[in-house]
Amino acid sequence: MSNILRSFSSLYFATLLMVLASGVLTTYLGLRLAADSAAQIWIGGMMSAYYLGLVAGSKVGHRLIARVGHIRAFVASAGITTASALGHALIDDLAIWLVLRLMVGMGMMCMYMVLESWLNEQADSKNRGTVFASYMIVSYLGLVLGQLAISLNPELTLKPLLIVAMCFALCIVPLALTRRIHPAPLQPAPLKIKLFWQKVPQSLTTIAMAGVIVGSFYGLAPAYIAHNGASTEQVAAYMATTVIAGLLAQWPMGRLSDKIRRSRLIRINTVLLGGVVLCIAILPLSGIFALIFTFAFGILAFTLYPLATALANQNVEQEHRVALSATILLTFGMGACIGPLIASAFMQLVGNSMLYGFMALCTLLLFLRLTQVNYQQKQQDKEVSQDYVMASGDLVSSPLAAALDPRVDEQMVQEQMVHPHHPDAELPTADQELSSMEPEPGSDAVPETVEATTEADKHQNSDQNKPA
Repeated sequence: MSNILRSFSSLYFATLLMVLASGVLTTYLGLRLAADSAAQIWIGGMMSAYYLGLVAGSKVGHRLIARVGHIRAFVASAGITTASALGHALIDDLAIWLVLRLMVGMGMMCMYMVLESWLNEQADSKNRGTVFASYMIVSYLGLVLGQLAISLNPELTLKPLLIVAMCFALCIVPLALTRRIHPAPLQPAPLKIKLFWQKVPQSLTTIAMAGVIVGSFYGLAPAYIAHNGASTEQVAAYMATTVIAGLLAQWPMGRLSDKIRRSRLIRINTVLLGGVVLCIAILPLSGIFALIFTFAFGILAFTLYPLATALANQNVEQEHRVALSATILLTFGMGACIGPLIASAFMQLVGNSMLYGFMALCTLLLFLRLTQVNYQQKQQDKEVSQDYVMASGDLVSSPLAAALDPRVDEQMVQEQMVHPHHPDAELPTADQELSSMEPEPGSDAVPETVEATTEADKHQNSDQNKPA
C-alpha cells in the first residue's frame, strides 16, 4: 500500500489540490450568494452549470489531449479554471458567474481525464483496485479539507478565492515536473444508452436520482444552512460531516452488499434516506442534532451511487462494462445538472426547507419506480462478492475512470478505448448520443437482479451463475 502511494504520490497530490479547490469554490459561492440575498434559482443554477461543464468537458477532453498531449492539456485546463475562479472576484453579474462555473466544470473534467489516464497507464492488474480506491479516498479527503479551508476564512472575503487559485496553480507542478512518458490517449468509451436503460433500469434510475440528490446537496445545502442562521464555520462543519460520513460508509456498505441482495439493499437505503431527509425538512434541527442527521444523510445518499453501479456491473457482461461505466457517469452527470435547478425552484416558491422536501419526494419516486420494476422482472441470482467498489458521491471522475475500474477487464479497455477499429468502436460515443437518456416505452422487462421468482428458479440460477 505504501509503495503504491509513493509511486502515485504526484498524481494523488494533484488530485487532492484540485478537489480541495473545487470544494472551497462551491461552498464559498453558495454562502456568498446567500449573504447577498440572491434568489435560490441562481444558487441552484451555479451548481447545474458546474455539472453541465463536467459533462461537456468529457467531450472536449479527448480531443484536447489527442491534439496537444497530456501535460499541455492539463496546464491549459488549469489555467482556464484558475482564471474562471478568480473571475468571480472581478465581476458581480450572476449571468457571467454561470458562464464562469461552466468553464470551471469543463476545465476540471479535462484535468480529471489527464490524471485518470495517467493512473491507468501506470497501474497494473495486480494493484488497479488499490490505486482506484486510493484515488477515491484522496478525492473525499480533498472535499473535507476544502470545507476546513472555508471555516478558517469565515468572513467570505477574497481569501477563499485566492486559496482556490493557489491550489489550481500548484496542482500543475507535479505533472509539469514528471519524467514519466506520456500515456497513450484513450478513445471515448462507447455508449449504449438505450441498451443499458433496458437491461439495468433499476441501476440507472438509482444513479440518475443519486445525481439529483447529491447535486442538490452540494449546490444548495450551504445556502440552506446559512439561511437557518448558521455561521460560516458551522456551515463548513455541516458539509464536512456529510462528506466524512460518505467516506466512512463505503467499506461497511460494501460488506453489507455482499450479504444482502443489492436490489433489496438499494430499496432499504432509499426508504431510510427518505425518512432522514423528511425529518430534516420538518424538524427544527440545530447544533449537534443537525450534524447527526446530516451524518446519516451522508451515509445513505453517498452510497446509492456505488450500490447501483455494483448492481449494474453484476448484470452486465464483461465486454460491455467499459460502455456501462461511461453511461453511468453520463447519467449521474445529467441528474446532477437537473437536480439543483428543480430544488432551487421549489425553495424559491415554497420555502427554504423544500431542499430536503424535494429530496424526500425524489426518494419516494425512486422507491415506487424500483418496486415497479422489481415486480415486472424475473429474478436472476448473479451475486458476485467483490462487485462493490468504493465510489464518490460526487462527479469526481471522468469517462476514463472506466479504464481504471477494477471490475473492467484490462483487455476490454485496450480493445474498446485504445483500438478504435474494434467492432464496438462503431457504437455511438458521448459525442453522438447525449440526448438518448430515456428508455423506450414498454422496455421494463429486462434481466436485472430482482426478487420475484420461485425457489426452484433461485436454485437453478445459483448453480449456473456461481462466480469462478
